Amino acid sequence: MEPIITVSGLTKTYASGHQALKQVDLTIRRGEIFALLGPNGAGKTTLISIICGIVRPSTGRIVADGHDIAREYRPARTKIGLVPQELTTDAFETVIATVTFSRGLFGKPANPALIEKILRDLSLWDKKDAKIMTLSGGMKRRVMIAKALSHEPSILFLDEPTAGVDVELRRDMWEMVRKLRETGVTIILTTHYIEEAEEMADRVGVIRKGEIILVEDKAALMQKLGKKQLTLHLQAPLDAVPAGLSDYALELAADGHELVYSFDAQAAETGIAPLLRRLSAEGVDFTDLNTRQSSLEEIFVSLVKDRP
Repeated sequence: MEPIITVSGLTKTYASGHQALKQVDLTIRRGEIFALLGPNGAGKTTLISIICGIVRPSTGRIVADGHDIAREYRPARTKIGLVPQELTTDAFETVIATVTFSRGLFGKPANPALIEKILRDLSLWDKKDAKIMTLSGGMKRRVMIAKALSHEPSILFLDEPTAGVDVELRRDMWEMVRKLRETGVTIILTTHYIEEAEEMADRVGVIRKGEIILVEDKAALMQKLGKKQLTLHLQAPLDAVPAGLSDYALELAADGHELVYSFDAQAAETGIAPLLRRLSAEGVDFTDLNTRQSSLEEIFVSLVKDRP
């Protein structure tokens, strides 16, 4: 798939000496939803700010939709929409006025029909004449997205798009992001909500201490790194895992009423059949069993927790 953003050899060291980014190389594909995950202070916002031309890199090159960010700043910036984490809107302006003004900032001619479509798509049309200060937090975030879309960018950055938003509105936002992707907009989102990436992303990148430690198709990542767990619901609770089962990756759960076995679903031998035979030999009876695959959150934690 054709790249729309190419980041090469990117570093950022601040005057204090803090190195926020270390030799970042990253390619974003046209038309995808890319989730950038990382703990606080990992460098997510710094990376986005540099790509958007807000922060200058120490070294490196960025090309956005065919334009070098440094040499062709204006045409590159017109290709990008940014929805920052902070809700910074003109509180006393109306919704339609602030979105229309944002389009003008990029030198785009007035287009009332387009502004109406954006507001309708974001369920803001009935609020078009409302002052932003009167809106709920979720509606204000929609206004931020409308402002970012007003100049018709081909790339949209969403920095923690659902921070502080309730679950119902979060799902509405997910649906809205999918619809944007269907119109051809490439979307890069940072999020602390792992389920957000699991729900929406085509690919996932993980950044830690200024370094990209992994970029992978979401499905392939979960298949490659995701463990499965077999949970056995015991007929009688156990105080400890029997010594005769110590060579299996077993843990007790639910106050000893469940025995959990972790295994690699991709392995030729999962070990389940011999485990069940061993349980029988040890006199451990169970009433039911079920399996589940690791979530993206568990995979993410395993990737970052043991690194120096």
